[in-house]
Amino acid sequence: MVKILVVDDEADLEILIKQKFRKRIKGGELEFLFALNGRIALEVIEENPDVDLILSDINMPEMDGLTLLSKVKEKNSLLKTVIISAYGDMENIRTAMNLGAFDFITKPVDFRDLEITLDKTIQYRNQIKSTLKALRENNILKMYVDETVLNFMGNKELESSLLENEIIEATVVFIDLVAFTKISENEEPNVVVNLLNDYFDLMVKEIINEQGSVDKFIGDAVMAVFQGENHFARAIRTSLAIREKMDEMPAFSKENKFKPEVSIGINTGEMVSGNIGSKSLKRLDYTVIGDAVNVAARLQSAASPGQILLLEKYANSVVTEFSFQEIGELKLKNKAQPVKVLEVLSEIK
Repeated sequence: MVKILVVDDEADLEILIKQKFRKRIKGGELEFLFALNGRIALEVIEENPDVDLILSDINMPEMDGLTLLSKVKEKNSLLKTVIISAYGDMENIRTAMNLGAFDFITKPVDFRDLEITLDKTIQYRNQIKSTLKALRENNILKMYVDETVLNFMGNKELESSLLENEIIEATVVFIDLVAFTKISENEEPNVVVNLLNDYFDLMVKEIINEQGSVDKFIGDAVMAVFQGENHFARAIRTSLAIREKMDEMPAFSKENKFKPEVSIGINTGEMVSGNIGSKSLKRLDYTVIGDAVNVAARLQSAASPGQILLLEKYANSVVTEFSFQEIGELKLKNKAQPVKVLEVLSEIK
């Protein structure tokens, strides 16, 4: 139902409008409210914030239509007004339009013309509402979906490419908050969630600073992906920055003695990128999968608090940028052979 406020000091207009639009009123399509001047109209708008549009005369006692128009514009710039007046000279029309009137109808009222104008105004109002709704939904979507996924959806015919994938060269980083579950045992859930969000926010800022993307949050861990030029070095630099920021964080409280620390696993190589999930259920996860990703997760599991681990065989490409310490051979879960692992110590300045 569209709610329309009619502002006119001619009481007969209320009777005429109710008669001319009786079918649409009875059908629940339109609802009309009435006010005899601008002052009363403002009171009606205050009591009915869901008014969709205004039909207003110009010449009225206490507050004229042009003054009403300016005040409505101040309160709600999206509320559209159609001026209905016997004063159809160009000066009044221009003044009304400059104040934000959507259209101008002269008296005596041609009700067929009025209905066409109303429908045009309603259509415009619906378009504006639809646009605003889409913007709100888009802003909400951005809070839940990484920009990489949004770009993917915007650049492809989504329905025909839901389960498409591609092989990419990239670096994956798993960052885990060590022993964070200790806080969960002793603190209120809202405290735990807010604290975790603060830690995640710190990590995400460092990931974004190096043009990485957050693939997902997994409990109290973050999975990030780096693509493009120097993706391996950027991932290592991000990991060092996150570790440094965490080291600077104070203990959460004296009672539980929790000091935020991270364990990090990094791996680079070929991986499959695309939508993983169920097309039938319409639940998909835009992510990367493959052996390189699994190894990064295993390295994170093997890392001690404060450690950043990666495979020795990939360190040569960044040996002039970072210093490393040899850990030795580690047997990773589901890997037949042990792998040689290094710990990242610092960036070489």
